[in-house]
Amino acid sequence: MATSPPIRTNFHPSKKHGDVERWICIYPAYINSKKSRQEGRRLAKEECVENPTCAEIRDVLSVTNLRVGVENKEYSRERSREPQYRGRIRVQMRNDDGSFCNPEFGSREAVLLYVSKKIPQLKSRQVKSGAECYQHSQQNHQSNPGGGGGKKGKGKRR
Repeated sequence: MATSPPIRTNFHPSKKHGDVERWICIYPAYINSKKSRQEGRRLAKEECVENPTCAEIRDVLSVTNLRVGVENKEYSRERSREPQYRGRIRVQMRNDDGSFCNPEFGSREAVLLYVSKKIPQLKSRQVKSGAECYQHSQQNHQSNPGGGGGKKGKGKRR
């Protein structure tokens, strides 16, 4: 009878909690309400944010008592290869002695929930620039200037 191969994990006794390899990873797709569970969303849609970026996640986590690092990585389930969808956030959850850096965050899900609640409160999300408002009003103004519509042609020929 053949024995099964040993289960391979990333844990190694020589690695400490302070090593970057032991920090948790957060991709923007984890909290993107536009993504499905198959595309990588980790939370319920009601708790997620529309199209978050790595910079927003970093900004939100920088005010907590957690160490944060940004890496230029692609999420494997992300279809688009554009730079705005790139990026991974690394977060240190525990100190070297095994205690939590911030007792408020006892799990990866707690960090994701915190981030998804704070991103909509960022000033960059709340304030529309004047240019956007102007363009939006111009589009509404020019969309249908003549009123009714229909084909404007010569009509049927007999």
